[in-house]
Amino acid sequence: MANTGDLARLAGNIAQTDGDYTTKIPALMVYRRSAATDPMPCIYGLGLGITVQGRKRVTLGDEIFDYGPGQALVTSVDLPVASYVTRADSVEPYLGVRLELDGRVIGQVAAEMDFAAPLKAPASRAMSVVALDDGLLDALTRLLRLLDEPHLIPLIVPLIQQEIVVRLLNGEHGPTLRHLVTAGAPGQHIAKVIAWLKQNFAADIPIDDLAARASMSPSTFRQHFRAVAGMSPLQYLKHLRLQDARQLMLNEDLDAGSAALRVGYESASQFSREYTRLFGAPPLRDIKRLRESA
Repeated sequence: MANTGDLARLAGNIAQTDGDYTTKIPALMVYRRSAATDPMPCIYGLGLGITVQGRKRVTLGDEIFDYGPGQALVTSVDLPVASYVTRADSVEPYLGVRLELDGRVIGQVAAEMDFAAPLKAPASRAMSVVALDDGLLDALTRLLRLLDEPHLIPLIVPLIQQEIVVRLLNGEHGPTLRHLVTAGAPGQHIAKVIAWLKQNFAADIPIDDLAARASMSPSTFRQHFRAVAGMSPLQYLKHLRLQDARQLMLNEDLDAGSAALRVGYESASQFSREYTRLFGAPPLRDIKRLRESA
């Protein structure tokens, strides 16, 4: 595996205490934790997550993705996951970097590349752990070094981001990225439905209507959706609603009943049951715990 020592030093200079750090590069964030954490349900969007020190685990449905130094987690569509740090202490804290990717750039670059192998028909999981090769690690390291030259960021960052996309398309996760940007591929149809669901999850949405949006029969749609997202369409929709309800209660001080209605639940008791199952505590207790930990 590639040596992440330089990347760890750069990330440590940015994140000198525990927290989540935005940077002058809008798509780039740095994270630091000095102890292992509890699982945190959240949404991972299109992007590249790199552990440069410590270890991290992400669960997607029943699947577990562990990654440490020299490895990266690639996510190709918005996926509801549980994320937590599994190895960190005050001497060697967890350090992570996340780079958001642009789907339009991926599509443009993929259209210009000449791939040796044709794209196979079946859609594949939109999340995978890949090894950081020297070229990808070098590009990421140069990206962090640019933070010391802010006047060059608008000129050079887009070039490095494009290089990273080229290297990803040419690597282990390349076929999955291509599935999601290639016109007519099942993965692209599922990616479009997922993007639509993110904007309309509070509506009453029959699965047959989603299948029609993907130009698939309901059974084929369910099969391809699970292949890409790691869960059924109904499970995915439930995660979106519960995640948004949590943010509404936390940020807008809504009570559980109001938040449930806002995200599309008709039954407050069903909302409370499903919320407790996902977040490990009823809404009121969970929000109190989040505020106290913050």
